Amino acid sequence: MKIIAIGRNYIDHAKELNNPVPDTPVVFLKPDSSIIKKNKPFFLPLFSEEIHHEVEIVLKISRLGKNIASKFACRYFNEIGIGIDFTARDLQRNCMNKGLPWEIAKAFDGSAPLGKFVNVSKFRDVNNISFRLEINGKAVQQGNTKDMIFSPGEIIAYVSKFFTIKTGDLIFTGTPAGVGPVKKNDHLKAYIEDELLLDFFVK
Repeated sequence: MKIIAIGRNYIDHAKELNNPVPDTPVVFLKPDSSIIKKNKPFFLPLFSEEIHHEVEIVLKISRLGKNIASKFACRYFNEIGIGIDFTARDLQRNCMNKGLPWEIAKAFDGSAPLGKFVNVSKFRDVNNISFRLEINGKAVQQGNTKDMIFSPGEIIAYVSKFFTIKTGDLIFTGTPAGVGPVKKNDHLKAYIEDELLLDFFVK
């Protein structure tokens, strides 16, 4: 199982970090050791002073595929979930300033808390699904898949040019605006529409 993640997939988020809006999906990978399941806590790492939350819709791949056409991409997932792409922003900034890869800022252990998955049949249109993140009862990020620069179908078509996608693979589809730091004892809750699917604490 692999985790494919997409960066800068919402215009407002790209702008808030002063990044250019991409012409093609920005792709990076996370290892399976980044996943936290069953609402277990996220422990702040010692190597960063600036851990940011990034809430994202996650696609769970349901069949093997390679070089998939965008119009057929919906056949390759039947569940979606919600997750957090925790980012060591200070490390990422330093790597980017030096022109270096930034996996140490994105792919560290525990950097991908993952909520429950739900069948896409629950939704009228996968390209129009709202989601949000609350911290300590306050909404800090709100997004809708209709605002993605690259739709789920376009993402699958693009990444499958380079990687064979397999059953159980996960695709983090990008975060909307509103990213920011987390601190010890923060309580995070993430929703798709109004269904709570992820609920955990920062330690």
